[in-house]
Amino acid sequence: MLDIGFSELILIAGIGLVVLGPQRLPVVTRTVGTLLGRAQKYVSDVKNDIQRQMELEELRKVKDTVTNLGESIASEASKFESEANAIASNVSSAFDSDRDFQSVYDQRAGLYIGAPGRSWSQEQADSRIRDRLRARLRKRYLVKRPRD
Repeated sequence: MLDIGFSELILIAGIGLVVLGPQRLPVVTRTVGTLLGRAQKYVSDVKNDIQRQMELEELRKVKDTVTNLGESIASEASKFESEANAIASNVSSAFDSDRDFQSVYDQRAGLYIGAPGRSWSQEQADSRIRDRLRARLRKRYLVKRPRD
């Protein structure tokens, strides 16, 4: 702040001693020291306030950018949703117009929709296998087993 050397301080102290006298000089130096300390504290408080204001402005800018980004993501998501709904409606209308699924569901067909219908002999064979499995399971679970 001020470039005052040691020799200049000695000169100022000597002039102060002559002007003020030995009784009032310590009181004046304490008062000047306290005032300088208060001034330094005030300057540091002002610097801290300015720093906080700058950080607050930066945070506001970041908040605004994040808010804008969120709005753009939401608008893109709504566009994507509308496009997906349009595609889904196009696909469902294409399937509805191409095939009559009700007739496919009425058939007791195989594992997939376009499978050929099963014959009577295949159905009978399946029911016999089902009955045998049920009988085995009944025997297995009705037999008393010794505990381990």
